[in-house]
Amino acid sequence: MKIGFIGLGNMGSAMAMNLLKAGHELTVYNRSSEKAKSLLSHGARAVASPAEISGADVVFTMLADDHAVESVTFGDLGFLVNMRPGSVHVSCSTISVGLSEKLTAAHQERRQQFISAPVFGRPEAAEAAKLFVVVAGPDDEVARCIPLFEAIGQRIFRFGQQPSLANLVKLSGNFLIASVLESLSEALALIGKAGIDQHQYLDFLTSTLFTAPVYKTYGGLIADKKFQPAGFAAPLGLKDVRLTLAAGEQLRVPLPIASLIRDRFLALLARGGDSLDWSAISQIAAEDSGQGGGSGSAE
Repeated sequence: MKIGFIGLGNMGSAMAMNLLKAGHELTVYNRSSEKAKSLLSHGARAVASPAEISGADVVFTMLADDHAVESVTFGDLGFLVNMRPGSVHVSCSTISVGLSEKLTAAHQERRQQFISAPVFGRPEAAEAAKLFVVVAGPDDEVARCIPLFEAIGQRIFRFGQQPSLANLVKLSGNFLIASVLESLSEALALIGKAGIDQHQYLDFLTSTLFTAPVYKTYGGLIADKKFQPAGFAAPLGLKDVRLTLAAGEQLRVPLPIASLIRDRFLALLARGGDSLDWSAISQIAAEDSGQGGGSGSAE
């Protein structure tokens, strides 16, 4: 299949490589062309603007936020104007419900298709093709793209034909991860100040009631104070919590914990934590307890 791929960050470059390995013809665009080099050495072709990528059967976007997705989709240099009727835009980005609805309408006007397929997993999972793919969109087009999702992920979850539903699921999932980060941070600050070894405590937690990968992965990062390089940067965490709050406001669903977590991210960024992993919000709980930050801190 002829695939266009826009966005070659930590996640996108690994996903694009797995599509190449699955035998698909790949054309790529990234604002920084340096990030395309490894893909070019494996047979991909690079273009100078998103508009040049629009001859593909399927165009993937894997970008940081609403603004980035809109900038490559719309306008004279966006791929939307040149996409063929019947072609598919697959958005794997974590974007707002509102933008997902806007993209759905824009593609329908041009007799194109739009699928939301945000993914769960950190860069190492993307590299190993072990992502969890959350998909919503027209049944026929989703079926057409299943082999592509299988090339990047270990399991696919369907959430109906309205693309924005997948975006809401993704936002709710990231909110839950952020909630785990905050609760883990507070618990580790509590036992740490009492002199209990945090790694021993994590071994107990993750061997008993809290065996989920999110506790093991992020608990280790927090205990090790390993916040760089960022697998998921703190500003993206703030962005996702804000989008979750916006969705809650639209649906009239109060999300008081999300409001607290938004403030935790703001506090981290106010301390200069822009380059840190989002698990670095643990430093705020540590500082509140009088224990201070550690290596990789934003001090």
